[in-house]
Amino acid sequence: MISSFSAPFARGRGLVRLGAATLVSGLVAAGVLAGAGTAAAAEVTHSQGGATATIGGLKTYGAAVIHADTGDQQISAGLFEMSVEGGGTLQTYCVDLYNPTQRDAKYRETPWSGTSLGANKDAGRIRWILQNSYPQVNNLASLADKAGIDGGLTEQDAATGTQVAIWRYSDGAAVDAVDPQAEQLADYLQKTARVVAEPEASLTLDASAVSGHQGEPLGPVTVHTNASDATVTPPLDAATSGVRIVGKDGKVVTSVTDGTQLFFDVPADSADGSAELTVQASTTVPVGRAFTSESRSQTQILAGSSESTVSATATATWAKQGAVPALSAAKNCAKTGVDITAANQGDQDFTFELMGTTYAIPAGGSRTVTIPLQEDQAYDFTINGPQGDENRFTGVLDCLTQADETADLTTQTLSEPSPATVGGTSTADTNLAATGGSSATPLIAGTAIGLVVIGGAALLLVGRKENESRH
Repeated sequence: MISSFSAPFARGRGLVRLGAATLVSGLVAAGVLAGAGTAAAAEVTHSQGGATATIGGLKTYGAAVIHADTGDQQISAGLFEMSVEGGGTLQTYCVDLYNPTQRDAKYRETPWSGTSLGANKDAGRIRWILQNSYPQVNNLASLADKAGIDGGLTEQDAATGTQVAIWRYSDGAAVDAVDPQAEQLADYLQKTARVVAEPEASLTLDASAVSGHQGEPLGPVTVHTNASDATVTPPLDAATSGVRIVGKDGKVVTSVTDGTQLFFDVPADSADGSAELTVQASTTVPVGRAFTSESRSQTQILAGSSESTVSATATATWAKQGAVPALSAAKNCAKTGVDITAANQGDQDFTFELMGTTYAIPAGGSRTVTIPLQEDQAYDFTINGPQGDENRFTGVLDCLTQADETADLTTQTLSEPSPATVGGTSTADTNLAATGGSSATPLIAGTAIGLVVIGGAALLLVGRKENESRH
């Protein structure tokens, strides 16, 4: 049974205990406190799977004007391009106007629930716009005809108008395209858009962490993908540890399809420990998938994808006796916090204390605890398990398209080329995204956490294992 809990949060400090360890929420702008631990650290990225890509900047774009109380500001608006790790290219639009774009920022495919789209009632309309405009509709004459545009559309007009329409729904922005044809397209898309459901992930695993005892199958880890097939990579030390990745029939699995269940087969005489599997495929990422960055570079939404490499990982932990928790975390923008899930497949209760309250997860049970945070709040949670393993989750909650102006946080304006003021001459480097990148206007520039190096969109899971504790 999965249950959730949320509690009032005291900004600047919060103490959480999980098991015998201390979970410290270092929620201050000046620094992050890590929980004490004696184990050696080994960092791995904790994500929910899919494509990982590096942004290359705007590729097809025009000019738009944002109308604000402080005056009008002209910025570039259009289609971005990203290079996928392992091969492939993505085209995206911005859904986070008031944050800047970081040069060469790395992005990861993210469910809407981990972004501002999760709480945006118009997120489905944005996906409709993506499905019914450029580049998904590359017959520009047909698109112009539907929008009632005389004289046709250029690719730049189409990209600009599409981005402007998206911003009106993603950020609630008062924004217009400078070019009349692009503006007419934006108006048409905004008025015609209908709600469409969030697309499924290109590749994800329904359990990123499992646990249990040696000699029994640990899982299942179910594969969900739109790829025709995917490959399974066993643990790096599989040849020496004897850990195998098997299916429900107990046979070794090296290739999977959507819905395949995987299990870790751990030899009965193994020492207490853990292992990781990776599933990888080549596929097109569904239009409408969100992409977020560790460096709080503005959130993107997918407009088009070539055949691209996607992957996901899952970790198993095992022990002969006692509590054996499997720990995972995910941002929950609807609840303005981070969900930490502990599932216990051991033979004893796993107990933890959260904000003064103690909880016990019985053998075979699980509990999801929501750690409430403020927007742009840095967090650093360290969770020690009963086998001496230490897991660390760090990041910055980034769920809104504008920074929380009431938060008493250290902020900085990131250095980006300034878009031109209306009627002026742009000095922006057009190879970079200028959307949200003005240093001249706080509204456009937005604010960024001084701890931006921690990472805003992704959760980092740091697993620390003491080899000697397993013997």
